[in-house]
Amino acid sequence: MKKKVIAIVLALALVAAIAVGLVACNKPAEEQAAFGGFAPIAKKDIKVGLITLHDENSTYDKNFIDSLEDARVALGLEKNQIIVASGVPEGDECYQKACELAEAGCNVIFADSFGHEDYMIKAAKQYPNVRFAHATGTQAHTVLLPNFYNAFASIYEGRYLAGVAAGLKLQAMGHGTDSPKIGYIGAYTYAEVMSGYTSFFLGVRSVVPTATMEVTFTGSWYDETAERNAANALIQRGCVLISQHADSMGAPSACEAAGVPNITYNVSTEAACPDTYVAGCRINWAPYYQYLINCTMNGVTQVGFDWVGGFAEESVELLEIGSAAAPGTEEYLETVALELVSGARHVFDVNNFKVGGKTLTEYLADVDSDAAFAKDTQVILDGQFVESLYRSAPYFDLEIDGITLLDRQY
Repeated sequence: MKKKVIAIVLALALVAAIAVGLVACNKPAEEQAAFGGFAPIAKKDIKVGLITLHDENSTYDKNFIDSLEDARVALGLEKNQIIVASGVPEGDECYQKACELAEAGCNVIFADSFGHEDYMIKAAKQYPNVRFAHATGTQAHTVLLPNFYNAFASIYEGRYLAGVAAGLKLQAMGHGTDSPKIGYIGAYTYAEVMSGYTSFFLGVRSVVPTATMEVTFTGSWYDETAERNAANALIQRGCVLISQHADSMGAPSACEAAGVPNITYNVSTEAACPDTYVAGCRINWAPYYQYLINCTMNGVTQVGFDWVGGFAEESVELLEIGSAAAPGTEEYLETVALELVSGARHVFDVNNFKVGGKTLTEYLADVDSDAAFAKDTQVILDGQFVESLYRSAPYFDLEIDGITLLDRQY
């Protein structure tokens, strides 16, 4: 079954108008507006810089690089109008590289890793006529620089769908009525990772309500050996299916060797792991690249401090359905995806999970990040945890029943 879930994208286009919870820039308008002015820039004078933590060997960084190339082609830019700076650490090296790109004529500069943010802000203050955008960051809506923005996507919905595919696989394996244990490998115990593994787990439980999950963390976004070892350890602990929020082929290759089904992130591993790859999802960054570059060419000021793309923007994508998937997976996912877009189903519906045996009716999340990680914003609204409404980066940090953390890494 080596095919893209194209039908989902086409179906979603028919109901994009009702995708209220998925539109970009969810924050109130007065908080979105950048202040100050930017003159329009001709297409021939546009130059875009991208700072990545690793290189194309990292599935995470490769996804950013590939998306920028897609955006370049869609916008009709020349290859020499794009500069990719790979292998930039989360330290002052990022600030130096951002300054180099600005001096080289880049008028839009992106960075892809959480730890780059402080250094991008520092560069934005030094180059007020250059637009700086940071993926996964949390500070744009509080520092309020007119040329610094955060962006993310409602990828928790993509992970939920991948979890549904995993649940269907568990059923096909004969685990529909017992209590199967699955495993998950995360990089760090951050809200972004917690939001991802929880949404995945809730997708699994929508099909197999008795499933449980163990999570282990590597303490690195990209460590192939650690990720492979983590997968093997989870398999030895009896996990019958594995997923991950880590950026190498370590976990997928371990699953292929052990014959354990795997759900991926960022890239399909169908070619390398044909016996175990089930499905996956990714953030497609091309729509945001195009959006901000178009804003730059047109001199648009109100670009939004927090941009959130979803299915309607084609920012959340399912990867191809693998040969190892259960029969009927694609058709089932189409139905669930339409329910998510229409609002008939919500990933973080409080009736579908408990914390300490209790259903939540209120919860303060750390949205306006500060050194004390103070909880500041009520995020339970109309019976659901509203992820990525008050800022683009995830803030879901609940530890729900049914998921066991074997360790923690910060």
